[in-house]
Formats: sequence, structure tokens, C-alpha cells
Amino acid sequence: MPEYTVLTVIAVLGTIALELLVFRTGIFRTAQYWLAMLIVFAFQALVDGWLTKLSDPIVIYDPDEMLGLRFPADIPIEDFGFGFAMVTLTILGWRWLLDRRASADRETSVR
Repeated sequence: MPEYTVLTVIAVLGTIALELLVFRTGIFRTAQYWLAMLIVFAFQALVDGWLTKLSDPIVIYDPDEMLGLRFPADIPIEDFGFGFAMVTLTILGWRWLLDRRASADRETSVR
């Protein structure tokens, strides 16, 4: 299997595993998260489509390291997996830090 594809699958599955097994923020059950991802993917499609268009690419991928599936507008499908992992991990880290701060504030106010 191509390296870029393998790394994408690892990033996506690792991110999902971190949410379900470690962070447990519940973001996958919220409309806010999915709306944010929709917005991210819409802008990613615009920018990535321009950067990777086959007619005049700015970014060129080694075709042997990816599946070769491109959707929409010549975007390598793996890019969406990495986008998902990057944005989701950022949100998970943010939620985790906010939850830790809220927990510490509650402990301080109880004392």
C-alpha cells in the first residue's frame, strides 16, 4: 500500500482512537464539531483544489505513494484524511485543556 495512504489511515484511526479511548470529549456526537469540519473541508477543497490541480499543480505528489483517487477538483483523497486528523487533534487538545482548567477551577472554589 502506498506510504501516503498508509500514513493517512494511521492518522485518521489514531485520532479516532485517541478520542474514544483517551480524551473522551464527546465531540463526535456534537453538531458543532461536524459543522466545523464541514467549514474546514469546504475551505480545504478550495485551497487544496487550487494547489493540486492536475492542469497546473503547485504541489506535486509522488503518484506511487498515494491511491490516485482525486475528488473533487483533483484533490488527493488522502489530504482530507490528514485534514480531519489535524483539525480534530487540535480540537481534542483544546477541549482537554479547557476541561482540565474547569476541573481545577472547581477544585479551587470548593476549598
